[in-house]
Amino acid sequence: MTGGGVVVSEWTKIRTVPSTVWTLVLTSVLSVGLGYLLSVLSRGSLAGASPERMVNFDPIFLAFYSLTLSQLALVVFGVLVVSGEYGSGTIRASLLAVPRRGLFYGGKMLAATVPVLVMSVITVPATFFATQAGLGPYGISLTADGVPAAVVGACLYLPLICLFAMGMAAMLRSTTRSLGILLPLLFLGSQGLGNAPPVKAFTQYLPDQAGMLIMHLVGPQDDPRWARDYGPWTGVGILALWAAAALIGGYLLLRRRDA
Repeated sequence: MTGGGVVVSEWTKIRTVPSTVWTLVLTSVLSVGLGYLLSVLSRGSLAGASPERMVNFDPIFLAFYSLTLSQLALVVFGVLVVSGEYGSGTIRASLLAVPRRGLFYGGKMLAATVPVLVMSVITVPATFFATQAGLGPYGISLTADGVPAAVVGACLYLPLICLFAMGMAAMLRSTTRSLGILLPLLFLGSQGLGNAPPVKAFTQYLPDQAGMLIMHLVGPQDDPRWARDYGPWTGVGILALWAAAALIGGYLLLRRRDA
């Protein structure tokens, strides 16, 4: 089977399993819907706010905060795409059909990444515009300082997190084990564990913490409590390295182990 045939075959598997498709839909709905709701609530609390609070208010943070929760649905998607075949036993038939494991692995990753990238390119701008509409007079435009980089970074963040999840699932070969590790890691990290002083020296380099810097989701960088030891694009690079390491690990284990 050719590379194109493998990609088409893997995409057919993805789109014919309702649970995987709905996780992508849930990612978009949570991002846009929750983002708009939070911005409307924040708009009410900002009315009559003190000058000190307005100085610290960052519309970019609010624009992408909903991604910290919607990414969990995307992680479920990535894990199901890979580990679902191990749970059902269909991995044996897949490897019989495509005995070249590198071709099979690459085709699966590409087939899953393309729809995630498309979803991200649509969802991220939609989330930004929805939140800024909810903020009303406190919102900012797409050309405001820091916004273009944050939008591009968010569009890269979601596929990279999904690739990281798929690589982990390929190594663990279990939906339960994969989600049992990834969901607490990403949920606790995004909810502030990455900024806890006793562990910050380590946790700031975790995949979600590094990738979120460009979206202004880890706190103001002029405050020593939140400042990272690297810049926004370096953070995206760190996330990419995590994703690459997970994918390489998954491939190496796929080559060495039986189905």
